[in-house]
Amino acid sequence: MELCYQLPVLPLDRPVPKHVLSRRGAISFSSSSSLFGAPDPRQLSQRRGAISYDSSDQTALYIRMLAVTNKTIKPSFVFTPGACVIFKQLFSRDVRVRSQVGFEPERRGSHPYLGVDFRTLHSRAESAGSIPARRIRRLFSFQRHLLSSRLLRGAPHLNPLHILDEDYCGQAKCMLEKVGTWNFDIFLFDRLTNGNSLVFLTFHLLNQYGLIELFQLDMVKVRRFLVLVQEDYHNQNPYHNAVHAADVTQAMHCYLREPKLAESLTSFDILLGLLAAVTHDLDHPGVNQPFLIKTNHYLAALYRNTSVLENHHWRSAVGLLRETELFSHLPAEDSLGIERQLGSLILATDITRQNEYLSRFRTHLDENDLCLGHASHRHFVLQMALKCADICNPCRPWELSKQWSEKVTEEFFHQGDIEKKHKLEISPLCDSEANTIASVQIGFMTYVVEPLFAEWARFSDTRLSQTMLGHLGLNKASWSAMDPETSGSSEEGESEPGRPTEEPSSRALSQGSQET
Repeated sequence: MELCYQLPVLPLDRPVPKHVLSRRGAISFSSSSSLFGAPDPRQLSQRRGAISYDSSDQTALYIRMLAVTNKTIKPSFVFTPGACVIFKQLFSRDVRVRSQVGFEPERRGSHPYLGVDFRTLHSRAESAGSIPARRIRRLFSFQRHLLSSRLLRGAPHLNPLHILDEDYCGQAKCMLEKVGTWNFDIFLFDRLTNGNSLVFLTFHLLNQYGLIELFQLDMVKVRRFLVLVQEDYHNQNPYHNAVHAADVTQAMHCYLREPKLAESLTSFDILLGLLAAVTHDLDHPGVNQPFLIKTNHYLAALYRNTSVLENHHWRSAVGLLRETELFSHLPAEDSLGIERQLGSLILATDITRQNEYLSRFRTHLDENDLCLGHASHRHFVLQMALKCADICNPCRPWELSKQWSEKVTEEFFHQGDIEKKHKLEISPLCDSEANTIASVQIGFMTYVVEPLFAEWARFSDTRLSQTMLGHLGLNKASWSAMDPETSGSSEEGESEPGRPTEEPSSRALSQGSQET
């Protein structure tokens, strides 16, 4: 049993060599595993079972149990040699819809017409001698987990390598003490946590709000849920990855601490808000909804071209909640209620409904009829807070906002390159030859971000709201200075106040669809 918790986690979105898949029931380590106190690989090779998956069938897990030849061992269950049990992870409706539109079940996440694998869409080619950064992070995480396990058992340190880990943990802990500040550097925090910023940040917030104790959550299930969520984000995506989810969660925490919300929100509202922020872009493929629709992706057919990505994020989150049984101790009605309200929050991030939510929010503020004592009004405010957190990057300090702008534009342009390659109509803002980072950001700030945060400042006129609007104005001025065409057109716009704005607005909404 001691070997179980020492085994590192192998994510299902990483390719497995064929020679590993063909093994008959052995989990082996390289010789470097001895650095981490792992047992002799020759002992592991004597195992009589294995759990693996076939790279050609990402929808199934294969569990092989070989017959035991040692007569001294009496297994509880008898399997024939080479017996294989397959556990499918697809819903029947999912399989039925994909069969109707001509999809092969074993090609999950790929489009048969284009041959695009969304799991590797934004991955970069690595040199033969280089070690992937993600593998290094996993190595350090495994080392840290092994160290903590030894400390719990009272075992002495075997090597001095833990000193470096403790140094990084200490810096990350110091950053968490200021997690409520608006200039929180999520990129630095992600480096200090070896790429586990979403897990560490969310677990800290759940504990800080006292939600784990209040709702009697199993800490093992909570951590397993957060790890699975982080794994389901595609870290190959320049923008829609686990770091973005962690950044949105930190922003949501800042909004939850605003006086109006802190005085009225219940612990259940706070739990829903944090879970929605963590999972709002779960399993994002790195392309926008129009791309999925015009390539006849099965998700577009499944959700009838309506809030395709948002519905997928919600269903993926529900699947992980049920898989980890995070709320299994609650009554079934309460669990279903959590899932429904979680979906309502995530679906609110659909940019195609931006005007609907913004108009409703403005009407409430004009009539001054928002009563946070009503559960429905509190839920609506949570929806608006999540929408603000999702697109708050232009309101961050310039050093952080610039990095996010470059990342999201890189993702746009990569999609445009895919569309050019397959002779498809290039989506707005995705043509690297016709757009620049500055022009994309200025349009997005003007027609999407500014109207939303202006109304949020009317609702919560605090120092944080004024700080966000201040950063937004400075960042917009910085991008305008980098784009002579935009600055020239803005001067013309001052002399022509009646100039139509329909075209920039549609382009901005297209970017918002990608970001949310």
